[in-house]
Amino acid sequence: MAETRVLFVEDDDVIRETTQLSLERDGFRVTVAADGRAGLEEFRASRPDVALLDVMLPGMNGVSLCRRIRQDSLIPVIMLSARDDPVDIVVGLEAGADDYVTKPFDSAVLAARIRAVLRRTEGRPAGDGDDHGALRFGDVEIDPDGVRVLRGGEVVALTPTEMRLLLRFAESPGTVLSRDILLESVWDYAWGGDSRVVDVHVQRLRNKIGAERIETVRGFGYKLVGPDQ
Repeated sequence: MAETRVLFVEDDDVIRETTQLSLERDGFRVTVAADGRAGLEEFRASRPDVALLDVMLPGMNGVSLCRRIRQDSLIPVIMLSARDDPVDIVVGLEAGADDYVTKPFDSAVLAARIRAVLRRTEGRPAGDGDDHGALRFGDVEIDPDGVRVLRGGEVVALTPTEMRLLLRFAESPGTVLSRDILLESVWDYAWGGDSRVVDVHVQRLRNKIGAERIETVRGFGYKLVGPDQ
């Protein structure tokens, strides 16, 4: 089995070197860069399987780098923030990141997050493996087997995480799904996680398939509005 290629962009020499060594011991092949512009060059040269981006980078910050990567690729992106700052976290997620980890982080936790985000991009994004026909919700058509979404006949570009989220909603149309349920089934957080990840991804999904398709049930969670609702 080929090694997972990780791009790690971090300007702190100690964090960059110790984290690289730790991830390599865990079986990852790690390419590093010390600033955002170098990170973009390494991304284009090495085409990694996953990117770890510090938010505060010289030259080009992590959020801008994430946006540039998203112009070319749907690879999983994990943001690293020195502060548990809601602004940093939300801005990073809105730029297209799939997840975030706050510093200081445990190397084993970071490796687990990488594996979790990679599982969301490998094979079938969600479901039980059975064959399913196309699902229609208003002008939105979901093809679970082809892993494709159309809106008004036009293909909607979804990241793997957004696709998993939509398919999870489509499994139970009209059913309210709590943030904890979504974190467990989409983000693979059996131990819980930050609901801001869910909220930002739901908002991004609404922007792509129509705000009216996903309804907020205050105090409980979200639900996909069924075709007859």
